[in-house]
Amino acid sequence: MRNLLSALLIISCFFSCKESPNSTVSLSGSDWQFADYSYPMPDNISMWNNSTVPGCVQKDLLNLGQIPDPFKLNNEDSIQWVSERDWVYKKEFDVSSEIVTKQNHYLKFEGLDTYASIRLNDNLIGTTENAFRTFEFDVSRIIKEHNTLEIVFTNPEGIERAKESDLNYTLPESPRVFIRKPQFQYGWDWGPTIKTIGIWRDVSLVSYDKVRLQESFIETVSISKEKAKLNAHLTIDCIKKGMYDIWVENLSTGETHKKRVPLDPSTTTYILPLEIKEPKLWWTHNLGKPNLYEYRIQLRQDQRVLDFKKSKVGIRTIELMTEKDSIGESFYFKLNGKPIYMKGANYIPQNIFLADVLPEERQKLLSDAVAANMNMLRVWGGGVYEDDLFYDLCDEKGILIWQDFMFACAMYPGDKDFLANVKAEAVDNVKRLRQHPSIALYCGNNENSEGWHRWGWQADKTESQKEEIWNSYQAVFNELLPKVVDSLSPSISYWESSPKYGRGDKRYQFEGDAHDWWVWHDGYPFEHFEEEVPRFMSEFGFQSFPSYEAIKYFTAQDSIDLNHPSFATHQKHARGFQLIKEYMERDFPVPTNDEDYVYVSQLLQAYGISKGIRAHRAAKPYNMGTLYWQLNDCWPVVSWSSIDGLGNWKALHYEAKRAFKNRLIVPFEENNILKIKVVDDSPKLVTNDIYVVFYDMNGTILHQTETKSVSTFNEKNEVVYEVNLSNINFDRTSTFAKVYFDDTHALHYFVSPKDLTLSNGGINATMIKVPTGIQITLKSETLQKDVFLYSEEGGHFSDNFFDLLPNEPKTLAFLSNTHSLEKIHYKTLNNLLSKSNRPQAPSIIFCDFSIPN
Repeated sequence: MRNLLSALLIISCFFSCKESPNSTVSLSGSDWQFADYSYPMPDNISMWNNSTVPGCVQKDLLNLGQIPDPFKLNNEDSIQWVSERDWVYKKEFDVSSEIVTKQNHYLKFEGLDTYASIRLNDNLIGTTENAFRTFEFDVSRIIKEHNTLEIVFTNPEGIERAKESDLNYTLPESPRVFIRKPQFQYGWDWGPTIKTIGIWRDVSLVSYDKVRLQESFIETVSISKEKAKLNAHLTIDCIKKGMYDIWVENLSTGETHKKRVPLDPSTTTYILPLEIKEPKLWWTHNLGKPNLYEYRIQLRQDQRVLDFKKSKVGIRTIELMTEKDSIGESFYFKLNGKPIYMKGANYIPQNIFLADVLPEERQKLLSDAVAANMNMLRVWGGGVYEDDLFYDLCDEKGILIWQDFMFACAMYPGDKDFLANVKAEAVDNVKRLRQHPSIALYCGNNENSEGWHRWGWQADKTESQKEEIWNSYQAVFNELLPKVVDSLSPSISYWESSPKYGRGDKRYQFEGDAHDWWVWHDGYPFEHFEEEVPRFMSEFGFQSFPSYEAIKYFTAQDSIDLNHPSFATHQKHARGFQLIKEYMERDFPVPTNDEDYVYVSQLLQAYGISKGIRAHRAAKPYNMGTLYWQLNDCWPVVSWSSIDGLGNWKALHYEAKRAFKNRLIVPFEENNILKIKVVDDSPKLVTNDIYVVFYDMNGTILHQTETKSVSTFNEKNEVVYEVNLSNINFDRTSTFAKVYFDDTHALHYFVSPKDLTLSNGGINATMIKVPTGIQITLKSETLQKDVFLYSEEGGHFSDNFFDLLPNEPKTLAFLSNTHSLEKIHYKTLNNLLSKSNRPQAPSIIFCDFSIPN
């Protein structure tokens, strides 16, 4: 027995003395404190307050009730003092004795905004000056079981002014250009000026003994139908030389690749070849399945897992094709060797307070993009490189990402320190993002080149100053960034600047990508979108008011009042209201009632942008992409978004859903001939009959054309059907045409919405309670134009802002958590345009629906 006990004691000691696996302990949470640090001595800090990490000072102060909600009223103006002061964060934390005894400890900061000095147990461990980077600091010699971590943030104002004064000229959009923090925080024509300060991403303690798997990247080398060849690139920090096992497990197929390797401190990178038999390719959701293979990479020794990482791999190729042709140069993407048409929008950060975006809000916004049939989003260069979850969701949902580097609408310095800072930022983020199959393109900046050549930035500069500024531009965007991309993610193309040429350059229509702001900024009519179509439209847009809910939120009122003083900070474009009205007068009735005006502003936005989308798609393959400005907001505001700051779909998002379907019928008039194109992005050929029926507003058939067999595969995208309107006797104001093809149809009106002759008849509705909300069926004896359903209760209509055709029932759903809804209201253009009401332009009458028991 004594011998047995001795043996058990030896075995117990053996296992307890062996190194335990590597550990990562999160230090994020609500147990932080923060204080004003604007006095010269730390002793002057008089009061610590509770703080939550990730977060920022402004949000902590808001949670404490020490500042008003900047999203409401004109409160934005009253909190500017926060970013002019210095702040300190503090956290006391314990580390178990088992972890403390490990040999190596690093504090990892995934997002510090921005100028920070970090102390652990009264030891300065490092400083930071880039909000976009991940920083690690070695604390192996100073970590204890009980620790105090302090982070002092210096406000950016003084640092920016000092850097600005070092130059003998002013850089365009200075002083924000000197700091590597989100540029949109300095105010944009859709966003507030709130320069956040704080810890905006996670903080953790990484501890280990022998080895650490620092990075892993599984690169696709080649793809065939039979086999995909891959390389697993591993970066390993080895402290103790020895033999280790690397296991690469494909959790999707059950295959495991094992390799025993000698590791030592002198070598940090390793490559392990892999393969997948009969690989399932990753596709955008509109073309196939976004197939992903899940991998787990383990570092082992003596059968123990010391460290591991997980990643999901999409097998695909993506290429940007820019090829000279007879009229300029193409711009299109090939996915898995096939040209694909890009449909989507520009994405900005979802909240001015970056850490406030919840996972379910990420999920909802990207699901909303898929629901609107988008297959590409452009992450705009004035925001942030988004968090891992954002790209994970894009991978899973089959959305491609055009990824800007974080430079926008400015000229940036090119001194040695700035370039070193930018290079580290680029390396960090390209390494982090390169595993994602959703990444389709890296773009150097947003509109910097156009601004330099078109916006008058050179006017007050000497020749030597111009040369210095342009050389700095070249150093960042044509030397540093493309080299980083080529060295770390060579399969992804790099594009210098979006757009390639500004709209003042005649080449903008024929080469590269384009930003078309002739509409809106220059007041051109919406028809301009049909007249000048570029090779790829990466920005175009038009403003509208947000939902009633959003307006009531920021005005803190129960009714809609467009003269409310809070609009002074919730309409950031100086000419915004004027332009909305000018465009509305061209094509729509201009209501005198504020609720109606908001409604018509959304119709106007959807009308104009969808006209552009249809013109772009009808020009395929000359044009191979259309991304409107913009998908979302970072707060409730009047803006170009199709989803407002509270997550509500505007009319544009519903209309984009229709215009971005794989199969789109595009009718248009030319020389009194109705011409029709059938644009189809789906991989399957469809052949069927096409014909056109002319109706009056009550559904009476006025004329029906002959049928013609048409196939959707149309390489040159030619007109497939024509109707000579001279041969048909009809009143343009009271007639609409419906084009029928297969299971798709399209409506065509012969005059602008304001000139339509519409009946003021009502809508009959039946509603049935269902588990997810309410099912609604609508019917009318006359055409109801632009039916807008809304409710005081929170929820989402599966369809909205649609035309209800005469005597054709339409069923949709109101998705809501409440089942006590008794009233749903609607508005239509009919109420505004009926002849009897036109002279008075009255408000639209609410119509209540009843729910059967």
